[in-house]
Amino acid sequence: MAAARKRWEALIRDQKVKVLTPKEAGYAIKLSNKTLLDVRPSTEHNKAWVKGSVWIPIFDVDDSSDLGTTSKKITNFVMGGWWSGSRMLAYDKNFVSNVEEKFSNDTDLILVCQKGLRSLAACEQLYNAGYRNLFWVQGGLEAAEEEDFQREGPQPFKLAGIGGMSEFLGWTDQQRTFGINQGLGYRLVFTGRLLGLIILADALFFGSKQFGPWLQQLQSH
Repeated sequence: MAAARKRWEALIRDQKVKVLTPKEAGYAIKLSNKTLLDVRPSTEHNKAWVKGSVWIPIFDVDDSSDLGTTSKKITNFVMGGWWSGSRMLAYDKNFVSNVEEKFSNDTDLILVCQKGLRSLAACEQLYNAGYRNLFWVQGGLEAAEEEDFQREGPQPFKLAGIGGMSEFLGWTDQQRTFGINQGLGYRLVFTGRLLGLIILADALFFGSKQFGPWLQQLQSH
């Protein structure tokens, strides 16, 4: 990763890839013929996407079911995937060819992902393939305001990259930031969910205490 970051920084420093803020990218799409290329995995794209954008993921959910991949998926879940909702992703070896099927290498392409890293990796892949009119959205859609792009999908841009139990309880930084302007009702939803989990845990605890003696009595007959 450290070596990759140095290569990506060199692309920016040498202006082989131009940097845009989300707001600048939004203006560029509206005022020119530049295409927004969304390279996020399906788990993020399905929650929110920019109207008119083209979706070609550089990484997507790994659906392999071999023993090695299954073991990694279990490890990922145990090590925090249940909390963050993160899924095992696999690099799409056909990413560049998929882009080439849709766009010639003289096309102006604005690349975006959720936080900025995957789209920068995609910029490197496309630059090496001969694309020279590349623009990178710094910070990704998580750094965008809702007015920067015309959104489609059920979630705000800032929340498209979260998941798992942390999203359910509203305990992510993205939700706390988003919730500042949403009023009391938004926070009450998550308070209700937390209380519901506490009640459920208590019910299971007391239920197990009742079940134990009943099971012992049943076995004694």
